[in-house]
Amino acid sequence: MKKFTILDAAALVVWLLPAAYLFFIYSSLPQIVPVHYGLNGVVNRYGNKGEFLTTSLVLLSAPALAYLVLKFLPVIDPKKKVKYGEATFQKLAFGIVIFISALNIAVTYATVNRGFEIDKLILPLVGLLFVFIGNIMNSIKPNYFAGFRTPWALENEDNWRATHRLVRKMWFAGGILVTIFALILPSAPATIVMLSLVAVMTIIPFIYSYMYFKKHSLN
Repeated sequence: MKKFTILDAAALVVWLLPAAYLFFIYSSLPQIVPVHYGLNGVVNRYGNKGEFLTTSLVLLSAPALAYLVLKFLPVIDPKKKVKYGEATFQKLAFGIVIFISALNIAVTYATVNRGFEIDKLILPLVGLLFVFIGNIMNSIKPNYFAGFRTPWALENEDNWRATHRLVRKMWFAGGILVTIFALILPSAPATIVMLSLVAVMTIIPFIYSYMYFKKHSLN
């Protein structure tokens, strides 16, 4: 039986913040509200309050599910290796709760304040999430659930470590760039920059992992 830790308590408080905020402002919402935003942060669909509430509940359940899965990974890990990096997975789970809770609050705030440019908050949040994940990537042990899980890295621990060292550097630097460009560029170019950087941050480590495999399989 897993113990309820201080980190669990902190995650619970952060998780409940969007629910508390929504509870206090829900009665003041108009009957028709924004329910979907485009990549440029502009509202592209409206709906009733009930639909908005459903979306908020989905966003509320997502971090709870992610946190519980990551907390109990040692129980469902077939290789039983996750237990050697439990602290890292707990940090990752907490970071996900913070990110999605902040996203949930941002969406609710934008619904109440129609002039708020939600992309000016969401894109920097995405960048900071990459910074956070990149910072702990090198500490993630081989597993089937989290990390940069290429077929070659999963089969070889040296490949896993080498790939994740590269991912750590690229995601940390890429996350900083995403955050900076999101703050200084208009929505459309900032989104293009973010998607381009994410593509680079994904493709290069994948190729690197394969090349590492090819190089060492020939030795």
